[in-house]
Amino acid sequence: MSPSPRRLSAGDVLRVGAVGLKTRPMRATLSALGIAIGIAAMLAVVGISASGRADLQRTLDSLGTNLLTVEGGSGDQGQDTTLPVGAVAMIERIAPVLDAASLSKLPDDVHVYRNDHVPAEQTNGIVPYAADLGLPVTVGATVASGAWLNRAIAAYPGVVLGANAAQRLGIIAAGPGVLVQIGGERFAVIGILDPVPLAPELDSAALVGTAAAQHYLGGSGHPSTVYLRAVEDQVSAVRDVLPATADPAAPYQVAVSRPSDALVAKLATERAFNGLLLGLGAVALLVGGVGVANTMVISVIERRAEIGLRRSLGATRGQIRIQFLTESSMLATLGGVGGSALGMLVTAGYALTQGWPPVVPGWAVAAGVGATLCVGAIAGLYPAIRAARLSPTQALASV
Repeated sequence: MSPSPRRLSAGDVLRVGAVGLKTRPMRATLSALGIAIGIAAMLAVVGISASGRADLQRTLDSLGTNLLTVEGGSGDQGQDTTLPVGAVAMIERIAPVLDAASLSKLPDDVHVYRNDHVPAEQTNGIVPYAADLGLPVTVGATVASGAWLNRAIAAYPGVVLGANAAQRLGIIAAGPGVLVQIGGERFAVIGILDPVPLAPELDSAALVGTAAAQHYLGGSGHPSTVYLRAVEDQVSAVRDVLPATADPAAPYQVAVSRPSDALVAKLATERAFNGLLLGLGAVALLVGGVGVANTMVISVIERRAEIGLRRSLGATRGQIRIQFLTESSMLATLGGVGGSALGMLVTAGYALTQGWPPVVPGWAVAAGVGATLCVGAIAGLYPAIRAARLSPTQALASV
């Protein structure tokens, strides 16, 4: 009666499976690199997307989703229309409305220049507006340099520039002696705004007081845009009554929008693009799996003597199979762990350069390592079966 073969413990399986990796470290590293690139690409896509969503959520939490904008639409002949002079007062009478403020676009022949020597056609896309004093509170704008308009300065030639407008004019900070040309008048730059995520049109705007706009620049006083904040759970109801409230004579010419919807739509677009990148990462992972399979097939061919010797010493076919499956899985896991670390570093680096909070979902890391185990097992299955089929005499005779 022949003795039954000794069963391998878990430690023995790991030690035997690591033999091929230790004896051929360069080949193992290059094979694992293919897996690592695929996992890193997939994890980076998921991590960057999650970081972007976290930043968007942080922005929405700080600015709120209860901001609505009311604008004049197109008239019967396609011309742009404005709102009635009393539109803000009428909107503020809606019970769930917390506050409201307006912008009034100035005549089309009024432009903003750094000085009166700049050619007339070089407007830099800067749009001048008359602005209500409560505009920053309503839209969530903050001042990067200087100060916002107040009752004392609103009737005089003072202007607050949006972030992009200041950059285009070459103005770094507001202060005494910093002047710009608006229409035929010189205006002192009293403030520069930070970028306004929920009202990006303000980034390219030059904002003056309503009284100053009417006195110096021919402003009409008719609002072109009204911004308002409503009670969070009443936003939809307020939205429904805004057209008739803002312009009872022509509600069909009033356009109402919710700026936060644009940010959500942007996120949806990014998710679709991220799906494409995940597909490319999956292809890279598949290519890495093919590389592992190729490495294992070559390893079986080169190690016939080892296989024959082990079989002659009593190793079973199952033990040979588990040896090569373990080696393949360890090789893939090595790539998976390295790829996960690389993916997290890429995510953190990109997020920090964008000013986002770095977020790497735990499920993505676990899924990445799990995927490498599956790839390693599948890639090593055929080489393991092939190795197990070799008889001791065939393996030793082929040496």
